[in-house]
Amino acid sequence: MASQFESPEQFRAIIDRVMTLMSEDPQMGPQLRDADVPQRLEFDDLDLVVNARAARAGEDGNLHWEWTDDVDWEPKVKMTMSSEVANRYFQGKENVPVAIARRRIKAGGDVGSALALIPITKPVWGLYRSMLEADYPQLVV
Repeated sequence: MASQFESPEQFRAIIDRVMTLMSEDPQMGPQLRDADVPQRLEFDDLDLVVNARAARAGEDGNLHWEWTDDVDWEPKVKMTMSSEVANRYFQGKENVPVAIARRRIKAGGDVGSALALIPITKPVWGLYRSMLEADYPQLVV
């Protein structure tokens, strides 16, 4: 059975927490900042889009993201997926290359750069799952 978010607002709040977890993590955050792979993630079932990039000098954290396409940078990678696929990915239950091959994720741009980030972001899987178990058990897969 598919995990479902209560609303687009709940999904956005959860993804904000995930992005904060990655940005503030002492290993993931600096590695993601140094990799500097701007991304546009579209969640087509909820009509939401988030653009993310490395933090710039003077910005807090290691990552910066905005829930709009009105940003002053170009994404290097664009991915479109459902909220369910995103939820599965952040729990380590969705293999990105397989999801791309099976069209559960539609990807464009420098997909290789995005795939190179997977080993860096692996620690988020446990952090995300712990957050879900504590606050959103209905989303655990």
